[in-house]
This record gives sequence, structure tokens and C-alpha cells, in this order.
Amino acid sequence: MPHNGLRHPLFRSAWSALLLGVISAGGFAPLGAFPLLLLAVTGLLALWRGQNPKRAAWLGFVFGLGQFLAGVSWLYVALHDVGGMPMPLSALAIFLFCCVLAVFPMLAGWLVGRFANAGDATCDALRYALVAASAWLLTEWLRSWVLTGFPWLSLGYAHVLPSPLAGFAPISGVHGVSALSVLWSATFLFVMQERKWPWALGFVGLPVLGYVLSWVSWTAPIGEPFSVRLVQTNIPQTLKWQPELLPRWLEKNLRLANQGEAVLTVLPETTLPLLEDDLPENYMASMREYARGHEGDVVLGMFVREDTGAIHNAALSQGTNGEQRYAKAHLVPFGEYVPPAFDWVFKWLNMPMSDQMPGAANQPLMKFGQQRVAVNICYESVFGNEIAARAGDATLLLNMSNLAWYGHSSAQPQHLQIAQMRALETGRPLLQATNTGATAVVDAQGRVTAELPSFADGALLAQVRGTQGLTPYVRWGNTPVVVLAIVGLWWGCRRRARVG
Repeated sequence: MPHNGLRHPLFRSAWSALLLGVISAGGFAPLGAFPLLLLAVTGLLALWRGQNPKRAAWLGFVFGLGQFLAGVSWLYVALHDVGGMPMPLSALAIFLFCCVLAVFPMLAGWLVGRFANAGDATCDALRYALVAASAWLLTEWLRSWVLTGFPWLSLGYAHVLPSPLAGFAPISGVHGVSALSVLWSATFLFVMQERKWPWALGFVGLPVLGYVLSWVSWTAPIGEPFSVRLVQTNIPQTLKWQPELLPRWLEKNLRLANQGEAVLTVLPETTLPLLEDDLPENYMASMREYARGHEGDVVLGMFVREDTGAIHNAALSQGTNGEQRYAKAHLVPFGEYVPPAFDWVFKWLNMPMSDQMPGAANQPLMKFGQQRVAVNICYESVFGNEIAARAGDATLLLNMSNLAWYGHSSAQPQHLQIAQMRALETGRPLLQATNTGATAVVDAQGRVTAELPSFADGALLAQVRGTQGLTPYVRWGNTPVVVLAIVGLWWGCRRRARVG
């Protein structure tokens, strides 16, 4: 009897791929169960094996759709709950966005079907493993910059500590760890399918090597430990821009900033919901005097307007080391600026300050005594290559965020997981000051050493010591792993030709 409709084997495989994609999201925060990701990718590789390019591409798309629907559905909160977009339109927008993101694992599937498979399940195992890892790396790297990039849920983020693959991050960066994650899944697949001891050796040896590498110190401490206060203001996004509540928010920021002493006090992104020019008289002077009173500095997020009229989402410092500024360089499309021909989107959204301009790419570091701080704002934290480009001269990373847009969702823990990867890649401690959470300190080994409870007012007081030196990833960026992935695909193509 011929198969037809949903009884066709390809549709049954598609349902499996969709389920595996949903399961893979459990590898990321808040659950953070990286073995689930290992098993899910193993299942995908089993589905891909022996498929022609079109079928492998379709399975990759469905897997990606399941993963992104389960992993970034928190965007619905920003569009509907906060932005005011109607529910059906919000749901449709999220679905279409996830479909676009799923194109990249679809491309990975096509590459596997084209260069790794020989048309049946007996294809060469070594070629299959290397081509699959290379294809995933290249397509994930493309996703990090095509159309300004959205590298959220890169597989490597699931492999911060306690994953044994975390030790590879200072060498390969998140995309290299993603490829190693796929390679690890491939070894597990062939242990189960072929039961040959070399694959078992690879399955055990890869995490053991990662664990050994985690003991390597790529950077060294510099200067003495110093005190930091990370302020969490906990202002609801739905109330933040109401004019009648503005005096309350200004008073709250000033009060929390002045409670306790520290060499460096940091308030969140856009913690003052108005332009610098519109601040009450002497407001910034009060911040400055507080900081100077204990020979320190305060950094706070707010909007600034240039003489040209351009508005920036910026970080400003006041205090002993004078006024310093950083303007956010990598803006959020449809949130902080509108791409050409898409002005109509904002008819449905209530997003203040959505006409911003990016800051320069080569802005100077902030300097506080011996410490040189590379600031990034919210969404910028997800772009590892951009952070690494500024980290070489820095002793410390600072992220200022406002995740109130996403409510009580997985966005907060996922954002902290991304911060852990940035600390691992650069060998730098990272401070993260947020409006509603997660406000935390991450050490140079990617461990969260202190964290405030989310959705609560407060300030996190900690001792931090900067580091100096270059990890291989800071030195070389993504170039080596991208080149290796291209070579891997080329080798797979040549090896397939010889086998054929």
C-alpha cells in the first residue's frame, strides 16, 4: 500500500524533528540541561543520515522551527503584553520570525544531504560527522550577521559551565563550541549505530579534553580587587514611560544609587526614561557628588541627543574619573530603529524612542583607575565577535540591560547564560546590571559568583578583580573556525567523490 498524507514516512520524520527541536530548547536556560541538547541533536543527525538534500533540508527546517518556537517565544511578551500588538498578529509575527530563523538549520540539513550522505544509511561515518559539524557552524555563523544577525540559541550557549565543552570557549568561541557539540552528538550516534570503540573513545575523549582545557588560565589578574554595586531598579516596562510617574522613577534611581559605597556603581540600561537634556536641574550633579564622595564613579543608562539631533541609547559615567560615554552600536531592528519600508510596523507597537541611531564601532573604553571597562548594552551581549574586538584592551566587561520587556520569561536566564559565554570567550569578569534581572557578577571562568533575585529592588555589592591577556578567541575571532568549517565541507565533498 502506498503511503500518503500524514502517513508518509517523511511526515513521520518531520514530527520527530519538530519534537527534537522542542526538546533541544531544554538545553538552554532556564532548564540548562545540556544533555537534552546532546540527545536532540543526536536524533536530528539520525534523521538526516541517508536523506537526500531536499529531505534533509526539510527536516532541518522543522527541527529549527521547534527549537525557536520553544526557545524565543518570550518575544511575544514584548510584542503583545508590553508593545500592545493584537494577539493574533503577535502570534503570527513570532511564527514567521521563527520560520525565518529555521532557514539556517534547513541550510545545514541541505549541506549534510549534499556533501555527507551517499544516498543511503551506510554513508561514511567520519565524513558525515565532520560535514555535519562544519555545516552547522557555517549556518549558525551566518545567522549571527545576516540581516544584522540574531545568534540567540546558538548551540554553544548551552555548553557554559557545568558542561565539559565550556573549556573550548576561550579557543573557539561560541560557534566553535556549537560545532563540537554537533561532533559530540555524532560520536554518540555512531556509538549506538556502529558500536565501534573509536567512536566510544571520541565520545568520552571530547568532554575530557574540554575539562582539561577548563583548567588553562588564558588571562591573569591585574590590580587589586575593588568594590562594585550593581543596582536593580525593578521598574515595570508598562509604567516606565507614564509622565505622571517620572518623578517617582527619578527619585528611585537617585535613592538606590546613593545607598552604600563602592568604587563603581552601575545602574541599568535606560534607567532614566527621558533624554539627558530633559533631566531636572542638578540631577546629574547629585549623582556626580555621590560618586566623588567616596572616590568612585557611577555609570547609568539613558538616552542622549547629539547636536545633529541623533538619539543614542547610551551609558554615561560621572565621578572621580570625569564624564565618559558609550553609545549602543548594535541596535535592535523593529525595537530601536525601523528598517527602511517598515514604518507601518509601529502602527501596532507602543515602543518609545524607536528612532535611535547607532554609536560608532570604535568607541573608547571607560577608564576607572587601573580598570578599563568595555561596555555593551543589552542585545549587544549576544554578538561575541563584537565583544571580543573590544575586550583585548579591557580588564572588565560591563553589560547594562533592560529585560523588563520580556516579563517573567526565559529571556532573563538565557541572557545571563550568554553573558557567561562572553566571559569564557574573553577571559574577563563580566558585570551585568539590569532593571528586573538577572543582575549578576560572572567571573573570568564563566561562573556566576553573585546574583540578585529577579523582580526585586536592590543592589548587588561584590568585590571584582580585572584581568589582562588575550585568549585565542580574542586574538583571532571567528576566522579560524569558519575556515576550518569550509575546509571540512570541501574535504567531505572530495571524500564523497572518492567513495563514489
